[in-house]
Amino acid sequence: MKEALFYNKLPGNIVQCLLCPYNCRITDGKYGICEVRKYIDGTLFALNANRLIAAHVDPMEKKPLYHFFPGDETFSIAAAGCNFRCRNCQNSTISQATPGLLDSGEPTSPEMVVEMAKQRGLHHITFTYTEPTVFYELMLKTAELASREGFYCSVVSNGFINPEPLARLLPFISGANIDLKFASDKLYRSVTGGWRDPVVETIRTLFEHGIVTEVTTLIIPGLNDSEREFGEIGQIILDISPKIPWHLSAFYPTYKMTDRSPTPPETLTQLRQTALNMGMQHVYTGNIIDPEGSITYCPKCHTELIQRHRLSFHSTNLKNGHCPTCGAEIYGRF
Repeated sequence: MKEALFYNKLPGNIVQCLLCPYNCRITDGKYGICEVRKYIDGTLFALNANRLIAAHVDPMEKKPLYHFFPGDETFSIAAAGCNFRCRNCQNSTISQATPGLLDSGEPTSPEMVVEMAKQRGLHHITFTYTEPTVFYELMLKTAELASREGFYCSVVSNGFINPEPLARLLPFISGANIDLKFASDKLYRSVTGGWRDPVVETIRTLFEHGIVTEVTTLIIPGLNDSEREFGEIGQIILDISPKIPWHLSAFYPTYKMTDRSPTPPETLTQLRQTALNMGMQHVYTGNIIDPEGSITYCPKCHTELIQRHRLSFHSTNLKNGHCPTCGAEIYGRF
């Protein structure tokens, strides 16, 4: 265990965790909603700060990060836990923390993570798979050390984090993909347990601080595939910047949401075109076979710039981050 960051002690033997917008008030011996932060004898502890529940080498495209060093590989790590309770979670076996899960996994430290990445000849570390916010202590210290060692760090997150811990992390993060699941707070609360506005502010903050920011929306039939709901999600992103790459991902029944059919591929291709018509510059489809939806085009002259095959980088004709045909600068780091 490690003492948690971002909490206050309150009267009545209570602590308030300030890591995410739930701002949980926790009594002695109890956990926050994430089940990985526990109050013990006057101190709030992060129970997942020294064990990895997953560690793999992935293509950057798998995150998905299409505009952040495409073609590179990244050391992807996770500790157990999440502050959402998504009924459709595809990683529920490692994200929904239990005492047994917290005791499993491999002992680790920031120094060990960086050394493992070095041994694999990598230049990137990504915090992903579960929810990096709830293994914040491990993420922050690893990112600080990795940045000093010349690594690029990225995060794949639900974006449900408070402004102060996000601000402390910003100097050490270069890329991010944030889930923007719904425009409707009612849908957000019913499917995830969280709500929308903190996620939107996270996306805005990341983008405005120069971090390569991409957004993913899982398209769930009957929930966020309607003209109104989808259009509102798109408008939220547009209001921040039309440059932000938007990944539209197909839903498949899983965990506690097996009552809905998979997303039809034609739904994603149609919504991709809708998003482009709205003014988004880069829109991609995921979890389906759609070559057109994996190509990066110049938003100005429509030249093919980066070709991919499913989740693998194929080729690029970008020249120093610019279109070779018209010279337009393409959003991202290449």
